[in-house]
Amino acid sequence: MKTRSLLVAAAALASIPLALLAQGTLDPSSLVKPSTDSWPTYHGDYSGRHFSTLKQITTANAKNLSLAWMYRTNPSTENAIIGGTPPAAVPGRGAAAPASGGPTIKSIPLMVDGVLYLTAPNHTWALDARTGQQLWHYVWQGRGVIGNRGVGMYRSWLFFETGDNSVVSVDAATGKERWHQRIAPEGAANFSTSAPLIIRNHVILGAGGDSGRNSDWVESRDPETGELQWKWMITPAAGEVGIDTWPSPQASAIGAGGPWQPATYDPELNLLYVPTGNPTPTYNGRAREGANLYTCSLVAINPDTGKVAWYYQFSPHDTHDWDSTEVPVLIDGTFDGKARKFVALAQRNGYFYLLDRVTGKSLVVKPFVASVNGYTGLDKNGVLIPDKQKEPSPGGSLVSPTSDGATNYPAPSFDPLTGLFYTNATTDYSIFYLPPDATAPSGYGRGGEWHTGEFHTALKAIDYKTGDVKWEHKYDQSGFAGGTYPGALTTAGGILFTGDPSGNFIAFDAATGKILWHCPLGNTYQSNTPETYVLDGRQYVLVAGGDTLYAFYLQ
Repeated sequence: MKTRSLLVAAAALASIPLALLAQGTLDPSSLVKPSTDSWPTYHGDYSGRHFSTLKQITTANAKNLSLAWMYRTNPSTENAIIGGTPPAAVPGRGAAAPASGGPTIKSIPLMVDGVLYLTAPNHTWALDARTGQQLWHYVWQGRGVIGNRGVGMYRSWLFFETGDNSVVSVDAATGKERWHQRIAPEGAANFSTSAPLIIRNHVILGAGGDSGRNSDWVESRDPETGELQWKWMITPAAGEVGIDTWPSPQASAIGAGGPWQPATYDPELNLLYVPTGNPTPTYNGRAREGANLYTCSLVAINPDTGKVAWYYQFSPHDTHDWDSTEVPVLIDGTFDGKARKFVALAQRNGYFYLLDRVTGKSLVVKPFVASVNGYTGLDKNGVLIPDKQKEPSPGGSLVSPTSDGATNYPAPSFDPLTGLFYTNATTDYSIFYLPPDATAPSGYGRGGEWHTGEFHTALKAIDYKTGDVKWEHKYDQSGFAGGTYPGALTTAGGILFTGDPSGNFIAFDAATGKILWHCPLGNTYQSNTPETYVLDGRQYVLVAGGDTLYAFYLQ
């Protein structure tokens, strides 16, 4: 069956224009430059700003945007290139796509030399970026997983992670597999969903899993061979820095902290900024007293060695599933009259942070939703102090935000022209419970939480220097929860693109929040972060809604 599929795929490739097959080469040094006519990495460039210098689409003409093409993901293996082996009965998250539709798109496609590279769990597609025509389809036979963020690209090679913890490299022109390597042992409880980040000759990967039976890590692999270059474990072992923040090395060893958000990178400082996930057991903090480093943190790492330069912890001793896997946005600006390098984040715990990205020192820590109530203040190092009264309890503790967060992993955007940081945010509450026998770890189970409140959602524009909300657009319908938050994109044309809870894809005036244009995305909502690129002198805006990719341009 595999031989037949490869022959059919080869025949299909023969019908593709040779000009397209000759394209798809990326020089790693180009990733240092701001995103312009292409979209060569998950965040567009290394900064995580999700800002494009393109300005063909403006506040004056955005009303003329129209649909260029649509592409619906196809889960069928017919005519596909097949890799991997059928899944065994091992622990995992998620499942294969239902027969009624294709996989949901959470990834941000790359666009290089007129070709889009799109992923969903165990699937990778190459599409003509002008028309949406499928060029090739690669299928990995492995267990399902909750999502896949996308691919990384080095020269003419693509890299992506699979749900059963492998990393695969294929030829960008044909989809033909070059090699695959296991990230975690077969049958491990880890799962791999992140988009690889390419820094020179390093393929940076993250392995996660919050089952309470594992720890998680960041690693680097050689793009030529897939061989491991270095590995950094999120939680420390006996004798390592930070082990004193756990009750025992055994607790630390199963502490999780999955780094499933693609990192950002400063080439001048040569520092990789890795956001980490929550500790386990998720709700039972009594089983792991202490701050639980390096979970719920931002960790600055040397990408050549894997050595830690500094860290900052957003949610010490988290007991509410507030992963800190939100995008670290790199900003160059001024603070107190001095030029500084910053990293800004809107966190799941409801706080906006501005850190010095050279040292990790906190400069701004401020709520961006008014209901947050999980902390009592800041310590002398500018780190939040958890309110012990808000930890889960047998009788229940009312806490805001919920485990879904005031925001979540979909990317925010920073516009250097307005100086504003944009994110969708929800005001909500949950009652968090703990089993009467608090010594029994509660693991990942969701039975300890009851969501309540009205779930009001708004698009917020935040002054990065102060954390103040300069304007907000309140959506009419009940708001977002969890990973359903749409990501945001800003452009030099003055446009902010994002989605609402009613399923509309919207162009806002980035300076004022005025709606300029909108388009409903079928019967679903925006499921990824939009991007933009130019082909043949025409600017396209690309966004996903469920299992469908939509491309827009000016009429």
